[in-house]
Amino acid sequence: MKKVLVTGVGGVVGQGILRNLRQEPFDIALVGTNTSAISAGNHLCDSVHVLPYAFEPGYVPAMRAIIEREGVELVIPSTDYEVHHLMLAAGQLPAVIAASPARTSGMCLDKYATWQELARRGLPFAASVLPSAYQGQFERTVVKPREGRGSRNIHVDPADPRAFPDDYVVQEFLDGEELTTSFYVRRDGTLHGLITFARELEQGNTARCEVIDHHDGALRSMILALLEAFPFRGSCNLQTRVTTRGIVPFEINCRISGTNSVRSQFGFRDVAYTVQEYLYGRAPDAPRISRGCAIRVIMDVIYPERTLADVTNRFDEHRIF
Repeated sequence: MKKVLVTGVGGVVGQGILRNLRQEPFDIALVGTNTSAISAGNHLCDSVHVLPYAFEPGYVPAMRAIIEREGVELVIPSTDYEVHHLMLAAGQLPAVIAASPARTSGMCLDKYATWQELARRGLPFAASVLPSAYQGQFERTVVKPREGRGSRNIHVDPADPRAFPDDYVVQEFLDGEELTTSFYVRRDGTLHGLITFARELEQGNTARCEVIDHHDGALRSMILALLEAFPFRGSCNLQTRVTTRGIVPFEINCRISGTNSVRSQFGFRDVAYTVQEYLYGRAPDAPRISRGCAIRVIMDVIYPERTLADVTNRFDEHRIF
């Protein structure tokens, strides 16, 4: 039995990846990692290990030790920082890392760097400046962390964008429907397919979404232009708004995104494509997109007669409610 390691199993992205892998017919064991021993993803893992944060010095040695101890062949990172730091250290790790190269992940990790790189190549992206350089260029503004995750700490039309430090970025406010487009890039650099949701957010995560396809032509052209300029690989995510000037991106994530558990139910199985290519070395299945919508709900994992300190992995007696 082959072993696949999924990072960040306490987060929405990691849990979705685990659920997708459990529903596929792969003969694999799932190793989970997280910064805490007990998380919402434990009940889906065969074993769980605690890691430091990806930007801490002990992260890569701890990851290497887990890979060697467990015999892991494939690592699927679920957070932006882990994508970047794992790819920086890929040559030191005895497993395949399913992610874009460090050059690309480093750019996507920093929204201001993303704007600079895309603007240099004439590619569309929400106009961005550092707070220290803001001089009232935009009629409306959005101020957000340059390396923020999950749509947190976002400030719309703050009184003075210049009051923020330069680890934030000031973007032009884009008025229009928000889209999230997931696309998969095969290991040879070609576009495998895409799926787009119109979505609504609650506390930084997708709460409601609907499959749409009437912007697919424009989005496909935009993604192909990105692939001409940058070496994206695997599952990636493009966040855009439909404005009077057309579709404008405001964020790119070069990792599996949080709607992975939803989109697999509508025929875009990017988690499965990742395992097919990176673990088994075969061509990924063709996407078979269907229409529909989804609403996120809360569920509970119940461990009878067990304390939180006793929770380990899926072999603990539990039930889902």
